[in-house]
Amino acid sequence: MGFKQSGHLLKMEANISPEGYVEYQLPLDEERVPLNQFIGQSISLEHLGDIHCIHCGRRSKKSFSQGYCYPCFIKLPECDTCIMSPEKCHFHAGTCRDSNWGEKYCFTDHYVYLSNTSGVKVGITRGDQLPTRWIDQGATQGLPIFRVTNRRHAGLIEDRLRQHVADKTQWQRMLKGNNDDLNLPSVRDDLLEKCRLDLQELSDQYGLQGIQLLDQELTTEIAFPVEQFPEKVKSFNLDKQPLMEGVLQGIKGQYLILDTGVINIRKYTAYNVEFSVEA
Repeated sequence: MGFKQSGHLLKMEANISPEGYVEYQLPLDEERVPLNQFIGQSISLEHLGDIHCIHCGRRSKKSFSQGYCYPCFIKLPECDTCIMSPEKCHFHAGTCRDSNWGEKYCFTDHYVYLSNTSGVKVGITRGDQLPTRWIDQGATQGLPIFRVTNRRHAGLIEDRLRQHVADKTQWQRMLKGNNDDLNLPSVRDDLLEKCRLDLQELSDQYGLQGIQLLDQELTTEIAFPVEQFPEKVKSFNLDKQPLMEGVLQGIKGQYLILDTGVINIRKYTAYNVEFSVEA
């Protein structure tokens, strides 16, 4: 039996079982399409030509910051540069684009974490976004190492730690297979020793309060539904090639892995598409 559903894309939603196995759903407007069941089948994803801003609904020729029109991109706080570089938060300077938004999303508990993607990396996320953040980046392991009371302080800590460990995923390598398991608590201890003076200086300089070292957390193990990883990673571009077709071989991070190439679903947030599965 075939399947067909159209709507505007949002990033894939994922749940993780107690055993660490990831189940994916593809949001298309209000519909949620379970994806794991289609692994091994021929699928297609076609861009129908429309892009509508996920904030205001305005039709846009281009998607900015993963789903926004240009006017929203230049005015909304969630599109500001400090979202990608939280150590540059300027709320304290009185120049936040929306102080109410900042108080709600930035002045809440955040984690600084280590994860295993294409190798070990450091990152931050809000307290309610674990293990979702690890799943979205294709991490097979994750370990929170600090809990802090606001986003800027998390960013300042991350900025010191990334002097010694990567803060970005090599996505092509991540999609070619799973990295070898790492002893993340041991990596954490080594990293903290290397950064001991930097972190003390940071605390002295900014008077950081509410920092909690998490030295008793267990590593979360994550298993992605992938039957076969690609030897070479070829990425689809819906702007240049509106129709993507192939056998779905797996899902990892925000990527669909087909025998014909891979596609980052999150990159095409707000695109109006038709998803179909051959009978």
